[in-house]
Amino acid sequence: MKELSKAYEPKNYEDKIYQKWEESGLFNPDVCVKKDITKPTADYFSMVLPPPNVTGTLHMGHAAMLAIQDVMARYHRMKGDKTLWVPGTDHAAIATQAKVEKLLMEKGAKNPRQELGKEKFLVEVKKFAKESRDIIVNQARKMGASLDWSREAFTLDEPRSLAVRTVFKKMYDDGLIYRGYRIVNWCPRCHSTLADDEVEHKSAKSKLYWIKYGPFILATTRLETKLGDTAVAVHPKDKRYAKMVGKKYMIPGVLGEFEVIVVADEAVNMEFGSGAIKVTPYHSFTDYEIAQRHNVPGKQIINEDGRMMANCGKYAGMKTEEARKAIEDDMQKIGLIDHVDENYENNLSICYRCGTIIEPIPSKQWFVAVNKEFKKKGKKVTLKKLMQDAVKSGKIEIIPEMFNKTYFHWIDNLRDWCISRQIWYGHQIPVWYCKSPSYQEGVGGVAEDVYVGVEPPKDIENWQQDPDTLDTWFSSGLWTFSTLGYPNLKAEDLKNYHPTSVMETGYDILFFWVARMILMTTYILGDIPFKTVYLHGLVRDEQWRKMSKSLGNVIDPLDMIAKYGTDATRLSLLVGNTPGNDMKLSEEKIAGFRNFTNKLWNISRFMLLNIDSPKRDVKAPKAKTLADRWILSGLAGIISKTSENIDKFNFSMAGEQLRDFTWGDLADWYLEIAKIEGGKSEILNYILNTILKLWHPYMPFVTEAIWREVYGEDKMLMVESWPVASPSCQEGARPQRLSGLKLAMAGAAGGVAGVDAKQFEIIKGLITSIRSLRAENKIEPAKKIVARINVGKNEKLIEENEAIIKALARLEKLEFVETGAEVVLDLAGAVDVAKEKARLEKEIAELKKYVSGLENKLNNKEFVKNAPKEVVEKEKQKMVEAKEMLSKLQAQLVGLT
Repeated sequence: MKELSKAYEPKNYEDKIYQKWEESGLFNPDVCVKKDITKPTADYFSMVLPPPNVTGTLHMGHAAMLAIQDVMARYHRMKGDKTLWVPGTDHAAIATQAKVEKLLMEKGAKNPRQELGKEKFLVEVKKFAKESRDIIVNQARKMGASLDWSREAFTLDEPRSLAVRTVFKKMYDDGLIYRGYRIVNWCPRCHSTLADDEVEHKSAKSKLYWIKYGPFILATTRLETKLGDTAVAVHPKDKRYAKMVGKKYMIPGVLGEFEVIVVADEAVNMEFGSGAIKVTPYHSFTDYEIAQRHNVPGKQIINEDGRMMANCGKYAGMKTEEARKAIEDDMQKIGLIDHVDENYENNLSICYRCGTIIEPIPSKQWFVAVNKEFKKKGKKVTLKKLMQDAVKSGKIEIIPEMFNKTYFHWIDNLRDWCISRQIWYGHQIPVWYCKSPSYQEGVGGVAEDVYVGVEPPKDIENWQQDPDTLDTWFSSGLWTFSTLGYPNLKAEDLKNYHPTSVMETGYDILFFWVARMILMTTYILGDIPFKTVYLHGLVRDEQWRKMSKSLGNVIDPLDMIAKYGTDATRLSLLVGNTPGNDMKLSEEKIAGFRNFTNKLWNISRFMLLNIDSPKRDVKAPKAKTLADRWILSGLAGIISKTSENIDKFNFSMAGEQLRDFTWGDLADWYLEIAKIEGGKSEILNYILNTILKLWHPYMPFVTEAIWREVYGEDKMLMVESWPVASPSCQEGARPQRLSGLKLAMAGAAGGVAGVDAKQFEIIKGLITSIRSLRAENKIEPAKKIVARINVGKNEKLIEENEAIIKALARLEKLEFVETGAEVVLDLAGAVDVAKEKARLEKEIAELKKYVSGLENKLNNKEFVKNAPKEVVEKEKQKMVEAKEMLSKLQAQLVGLT
């Protein structure tokens, strides 16, 4: 016999176990093949870790992601699949640069970039990124993540940089990347462009100004943009303005009159306000598109600092908010404001990193053309169409399915993607301009000689590289194949593990990242990046609030691991976590799973004390008793259910069912019976091995700790074979669990299949009924009593299991009768009959009054007619429950007489 220590202390095992796993090299599928753990011809399962930003530490959302993905990785590894899980981190250009600037300012710098210069500033950024990466990697290890660290990647390392430059050049050569002067989202604080989906929206109260605009009355929240107006737009079907379309008007303004032209465009909502809108092409995306369709010129009036430009007269140099107030005062003075709505609900566009209000301005930037046609395998396609087809065709499945609609809505409204950023940290755009350009006269003025290449031009001294860097999502969009050897199309990893099996990530980056990976991979490789997208939700607190430092409700995964262990922390994030839905998390929930971790340890401890000589390769034994047949049937069922649920991404359901079986069927019932029947060494050995394997993907540390205590440090549970249900056990497949003796008795008749499980349910139902009666009659647990049972056709079954019934129901004697109630307890000597009788009579009298009151209420036609339907139904339910309780108390009273 092998004896475990009385208590499981996670801190005594976790770090040592992870070190052993990592040193074994078995996170690497190549090592598994070499050691004959995985056959070279086995199926593959691959994932890339969504790379955490190197801006700090992992939070509970990351911990949930790691737990879900590790379940899949460990499950497939144990199944014998060639399992690859690639780790990595993201340089997160804007976020990392902003974080370092903030830290340097806290140390006294006023303008870090200006004071340090580019070279020294980037040294500080890279140092910070390295420190953050080390923290993140350590936290992933603490979570038990079985990542192949030999393949760790970083979005800014040289292999990924080569992939970025290669893709940029290919897209440029195919005409899908271009440099153009277009309106962009501009952050005046970050001094950089943002992609459309990096712009967040915040509801705020603001003024809505109704202004006198020549022959129109128009509404606007941004008075300052009037200085850049060049048109008025109306709907083509709006009869009020039909005769004005195409005409030019002189409009009075605070800087004198200016000319506008009236255009008809379907983008106008003629139901809003006066049905006419002013058009400022260079400071509104909608207005820019209207102007493009009607060939209307634009006029820029706001610069990159968010200030009014020199062409704005006396308002030049003012911040937009200052100019708005000054223009309002001046327009009031000259009578150009009709009226003002003071509390207009406005949707502000803000920078997702710093919260600054975004200014749409025109700028010369680099773009990816998502609507431009090009040839792919002889067919004309667009990047947008490739993204649509990948999901529409069913090649990629999104879980949950409800996000398909969200995905297509985003793509349908996708504009050309601005990929250039005006920051120092990141992939510098692989474009060089000749320092002595050849001049050509054209619409845009001077045209430069441009070189685009994977490597710099040979005569580099004559060239100057574009100073901008690429949008971070450009490099992370290549993640599934840049981590597997691209641009070497013959790379073994690319051949063996792409497309990846699953992309598991949060639903909040479906647009930011998932869609861009689909765009890049379908274009570059002509294939999908992954077969399944599994989207998890946010981790919230008990009040469904988002966790934030300002609210003080953040739960740190490392704190929880130190306090309750990694397995408890993982389980709290897996059980109750369903795809696409946010989940509640509290410290109490984690503490509850710590209790279950201890329960699994104690279950294993008891089983080992009753196993003569534990064996790793023990096969399903032959059952000797009804209880044996029942538990083997249940074990076969839970093996099948767990495998099926993990295959179908039902991680929470798999965990819940496995917990119910382990704590309920196994611990509460079978192990108690094993104490009575004895001689269970072989079957307990088989059950223990199987249960530890089933729990390993969810609780890797405690299961590995038990396994190594039993079988030695060199025999790792992590690479043991996943359980397969024994055919002989499956024949007695578990029926739906019965409750109550009457249901159990009724279920005895049936075919051969499942008969053992049904018979055991009769025994369980009988014991449960006796226990309930004991509780109702307040009989002390230690007190043994006599029970009389109306056994019907089940006399032989109950006789054969009499010892179990008596022991688990705490009976001194079991008597069989042919008539009367199913179970009657002889309470003589077990309770004070007179006292109990008085108590029951009092409760019955009070309950009768309560029932009478409910009957009067429900017989009142006015109440039934006028009360809400749900209130009436609730009262009816109370009546049913009260009558059931009354009947039960009356039966107890009869039993005492």
